[in-house]
Amino acid sequence: MIPVARPTLGKEEIKNIEKICKTGWLGMGSLVFEFENVLKKMFGRKHAICVNTGTAAIHIALAASGIGRGDEVIVPSLTFAGTIQPILSCGARPVFCDIELEDLNLSMDHLKRLLTKKTKAILPVHYGGVPCNMDLILRIARKDGLRVIEDAAHAFGSEYKNRLIGSFGDIACFSFDPIKTISCGEGGAVVLDDDECAQKITKMRILGIDKDTWNRYHQKRSWLYEVQMEGYRYHMSNINAAIGLAQIKKFKVFKKRRQDIAKFYDKELSRLKHIRILRHDLESTVPFNYTILADKRDLLMHFLKTKGIVTAINYIPNHIQPFFRRKRVALPNTDFAYNRIIGIPLYSSLSINEARFVVGSIKEFYKR
Repeated sequence: MIPVARPTLGKEEIKNIEKICKTGWLGMGSLVFEFENVLKKMFGRKHAICVNTGTAAIHIALAASGIGRGDEVIVPSLTFAGTIQPILSCGARPVFCDIELEDLNLSMDHLKRLLTKKTKAILPVHYGGVPCNMDLILRIARKDGLRVIEDAAHAFGSEYKNRLIGSFGDIACFSFDPIKTISCGEGGAVVLDDDECAQKITKMRILGIDKDTWNRYHQKRSWLYEVQMEGYRYHMSNINAAIGLAQIKKFKVFKKRRQDIAKFYDKELSRLKHIRILRHDLESTVPFNYTILADKRDLLMHFLKTKGIVTAINYIPNHIQPFFRRKRVALPNTDFAYNRIIGIPLYSSLSINEARFVVGSIKEFYKR
């Protein structure tokens, strides 16, 4: 089988984990802080705070920004449920925005129409690693005093106008789960410059405790702590950070490999009249997944499965999910895309022969 996604791991990750196991310090400690420092330097931000998942990163960013009951957060419907649940966890209401069919990112025209007095934040998702129109999003937000909290789970290493996603704006949230561009096994991070908000996030990620964990690591008054605010058990472990530190050293290799595969797919699939290729600048975008809009999508997925090729639908729109559906919402582009989107295999260890087999199988299906 050729999976649709998989982590690319090697001896470096195993070596780092072995070192941590020998120290006996498996929880949050020196490697977490080392990983945070690497991220701060990469993005040029004052703060990088690591947590245990990308969903936790979004939740804690919303909560620390004061998003709460009665507030509205504008968010695309076409995203994983992990983007939406944190909004509800804060007591706020997700307001689902339509997308542009060219790249499956937020529709700016629809976003403007959704703004109300209750709107407190915009939560753009950089779908597949392709950056949203951040200039316009930030301009809209600044005009109305809104917080912009980016779901950058797909966009690690992608650039917007020669700047890394995560290096500007209010807050960016990353995910390092098993199939992301770099993985920590599980993990996430919040990057920002706001000192006050960062202080809240730092406390909230470990049960609202105000405690210098570095001092605890050095056994200085290890018994002393104060609970100062509501918090969660969201901190990252040394084990996860050990994997992340090994992965980030390979990032340039991962980036080029993903871009090369996506360029190959673009060249081969753009010739097919039954396939629509999404817009992406593969010089500045690090593709997380490779999604196409395909005619006879369900039949194509079944055919590829018989060939040993796993595909995915990224994602089931949240406005039609039973738990999130409060009233009927008209999102024509989202509905159109949902009936046609299909994610085909893309990961750093995918061979060019496997990519050719995927393309050849798609061509075979449409020739029948």
